[in-house]
Amino acid sequence: MSELICVGAIAGSYGVRGEVRLKSFCAVPEEIEAYSPLSSEDGSQSYSLTLTRAIKGGFSGYLGGVETKEQADAIKGLKLFAPRDRLPSLPSDEYYYADLVGMEVYDTGGVLLGTVKSVQNHGASDLLELQGEAIKGTALLPFTMAAVPTVDLEQGRIIADPPEGLF
Repeated sequence: MSELICVGAIAGSYGVRGEVRLKSFCAVPEEIEAYSPLSSEDGSQSYSLTLTRAIKGGFSGYLGGVETKEQADAIKGLKLFAPRDRLPSLPSDEYYYADLVGMEVYDTGGVLLGTVKSVQNHGASDLLELQGEAIKGTALLPFTMAAVPTVDLEQGRIIADPPEGLF
C-alpha cells in the first residue's frame, strides 16, 4: 500500500494573480483543503492549499509558493498527494484506488486472470483495468459485488467472478 494517496490535480491557472484551477479526486471534493499541506508524487515539493471558490469542473484556489499566472501555468498537470494517515478510514466495502492498483486478480477457481493496472470510472460504476499474459491488451472488469465478491488487501489479491465471455 502506498504512503501517499493522490487527492487532486492542477488543471492550469485561473486569473492573473497566481490562482490555480484544481480538480479534486476526493469523495467530498471540498475536503481536499483539509488534507493540506499536499505534496508532489515524489514528496520533494509541499504545497499549502486554500480554496477560494467552486468553478466549472472543480475549484479555484491558491497553492503556497505559486504567486503568478506563469507559475500556475507551469505546474499544470501536477498531481497532489496527501499522506494516508490524514485521510479518513473507509468502511469495509470501500477502497482507495491506490490500494487496488497492482493487486493480482484470480477467478473463483483460483486461476490468475491478471493484475490491476488502473481503476477507472466513466460515470456508471468503477471498472478494474486488468493486464496479464492471458489478456490481449487490457480487460475491463466491473467493480461490483457480483463481479468482484472478495478484495483481500492483506493478501494483496482480488477474487473475481467475471461476466461470461469477458476472458
